[in-house]
Amino acid sequence: MSAVVFGPVGRRLRALAQAELTLLGRNRSAVVMALLMPLSLPLSVRPAVDQMDLKAKGLSVGTVMLTAAIGFSFLFAVYTSLVSAYVARREELVLKRLRTGELDDAEILTGTALPAVCLGFAQAVLFGVGCAVLLDAGAPRAPYLTVLGLLSGLVLCAALAALTASFTRTTESAQITAAPLVFVSMFGSGIMIPTEFLPDRLASVCELLPLSPAIRLVRGGWTGQLSAYEVLGAVVTALAWTVVAVFAVRRWFRWEPRR
Repeated sequence: MSAVVFGPVGRRLRALAQAELTLLGRNRSAVVMALLMPLSLPLSVRPAVDQMDLKAKGLSVGTVMLTAAIGFSFLFAVYTSLVSAYVARREELVLKRLRTGELDDAEILTGTALPAVCLGFAQAVLFGVGCAVLLDAGAPRAPYLTVLGLLSGLVLCAALAALTASFTRTTESAQITAAPLVFVSMFGSGIMIPTEFLPDRLASVCELLPLSPAIRLVRGGWTGQLSAYEVLGAVVTALAWTVVAVFAVRRWFRWEPRR
C-alpha cells in the first residue's frame, strides 16, 4: 500500500490530481454544479418527505435526507462534473499528450477523477455529520455498510462518467448525454423517493439500476435494516455494474477528439 501511495505511481497520480484540481477551480460553472447542487436539491424533496409515513418503513427524515444528499453528490459532484472534465481534456488534446508520457491509461483516468471523487467523499462526511446533528439521524448502526455503499458509488460514478464521455462529442453536450442516468437515478434509485414506497414489482426493477446498490447500502448502514441476503445482492449488483463499466471504458473510451 505504501509503495502505491509514495512510489512513482502515487507521485504521478498526485501530480495529475493537483493539475486537475487547479483546472476544476478555474471552471466556475463546474464548481457551482459540484458544490451547490448536492446541497440545495435535497431541500427541494423535503416537502415530499414530510408527507411520507416514514416510521411505517423504519425510516426517518434524517436518513432519507442524508441518502438524498449523498445521491445528489454522486450525480453532480462526481458523475456530471467528470463527464465534462473527461470530454474537455480530450477535446483540448490533454489526454493525448498525457499518453505520450509515463502515465498509463488507468492512471490518467484515475488521476483525472481523484479531485471529484475526493470532493464527493468529503461532501458525504459533511452530510452525515449535518444530518446526525440537525435532523437527528443519529449514528449509523452498520457503518461498514455505509462506507461500502459510499465507496462503491464513487467508483462506479467515475467509471460511468468515463463511459459517458466516450459517446459525448463536445463539452456543451456533456450535460445532455449525462442527463438520462441522472434522471433515472434520481427517481428510480431511491434518491428522491425511497424504493420502499414504490410498488413491489417496480422496486425490484429499480434495485437493478446502477446507483441503487450504493444508495441502498448507505441507507441500510444507517438504519441497520438490511439482511445478509440483501447486502449480498446489493454488493453483487454494484460489482457487476462496475465490472461492466470498466470493461466498456477499456473498449470504447476515446482519447482523441472526434473529427
